[in-house]
Amino acid sequence: MSNPFRRLVGLLAPPPLLTGVVVSTDGSTSVVTLLSGGSLRVRGTASVGATVYHQGGAIQGLAPSLSGVDIEV
Repeated sequence: MSNPFRRLVGLLAPPPLLTGVVVSTDGSTSVVTLLSGGSLRVRGTASVGATVYHQGGAIQGLAPSLSGVDIEV
């Protein structure tokens, strides 16, 4: 028989993978500015100014630094 709580947690979606730019770091955590303009303190470090992927409050890795394009329809 399986654990009902584990089955319920298995139905939930994982946290989204987001991108942001590292503003500051203190050795174990970093402050990341989100594309929406907000800021977030996450676990992990990267160079200041680097674009990173973060998920669930932790840096997952470096992201490519690409320019954005707005398309009107």
